[in-house]
Amino acid sequence: MRILFTFIGGSGHFHPLVPVARAAEAAGHTVAVAGSGVMVAAIGAAGFTVFPTSPPRPRLVPVHGPLEATDPAEEERNLREGFAGTGARRHAAVLPGIVEQWRPDLMVRDEVDFGAALVAELLDVPCATVLVLAAGTFLRPEIVAEPLHALRAELGLPPDPELAVLERGLVLSPFAPTFRSPAAPLPPTTLSYRTSATAPARVAGARPTVYFTLGTIYTNPDLHTRVLAGLRELPADIVMTVGEHIDPARFGPQPAHVRIERFIPQDELLPRCDVVVSHGGSGSVTGTLAHGLPAVLLPMGADQPHNAARCVELGVGRVVDPVTATPEDVRDAVSAVLAEPAHRRAAARIQAEIGDLPPVAATVAALERLRG
Repeated sequence: MRILFTFIGGSGHFHPLVPVARAAEAAGHTVAVAGSGVMVAAIGAAGFTVFPTSPPRPRLVPVHGPLEATDPAEEERNLREGFAGTGARRHAAVLPGIVEQWRPDLMVRDEVDFGAALVAELLDVPCATVLVLAAGTFLRPEIVAEPLHALRAELGLPPDPELAVLERGLVLSPFAPTFRSPAAPLPPTTLSYRTSATAPARVAGARPTVYFTLGTIYTNPDLHTRVLAGLRELPADIVMTVGEHIDPARFGPQPAHVRIERFIPQDELLPRCDVVVSHGGSGSVTGTLAHGLPAVLLPMGADQPHNAARCVELGVGRVVDPVTATPEDVRDAVSAVLAEPAHRRAAARIQAEIGDLPPVAATVAALERLRG
């Protein structure tokens, strides 16, 4: 079977596809990936055949200005105009040519690649969806309906008032079902799975380890500096990653219990940690909970506030305002999470749920059934 994986946006939309794509390759299927030009190098480095959906170009170096409060309306506007608007139109224009050239038997899209969903319907290609938004409440039909209805009409597709196309076929979820908000129930066609081997239970040592990351997109030197100043005061080993565009040396000399790197593979580091301080991205939160770790969240945009709210509802961590947080606020929040066993117990319950999910290899059989 030939499977075309598609995504819109950056690494947070590509990485969730990778375990499924690798599982499909391991089962003997042929895989290709279509994504934006800025991601061509990353797709190729992962070993996949690449179909760029925009002109290849280098990544822009982020400009780190003052951190501003998240505007939920602006984030929803970005989802509507950027993903359901410009992005969906780009993929609706480009993907038919890729499908004609490569002739896939099946398409697998990230959940906000709306253009891919419409193209699959238009060309009558079976299509599966990989969820990339853990809590599920950021993507709501009323936010994206207007541009998608307009695009459907332009493509000659029949009206879809309920946007059923977004749940057409198979839905693959790499998240614990419990983490999904009750306000955004999973569709009945969902297969939940785990992307890696079950993580062993962490045996706490005499000195805890705290991991701090803002991922690769939302890095901000000012916030890094404030959080690091608070974490340094803890009787703990501190590991901070700052992303490829920030030089660890800019933070100056550090005491022996502090380590700063651009990047460390999450699965290499998390088994040795006791608490994770993060921006609340879906990948970071899922990795944290897969290792049974409590969290302190500093949500800044996109789906992060939704994930952070869900973490609080489930009792697995606390939220600190990234704009106003002082070093003392961070220190106190992490100290409280380390001291309160209930947070770790709540995280351990979700870890057990993830451990009981089928492995990612199970998605291949489901994709084969979808193809028929």
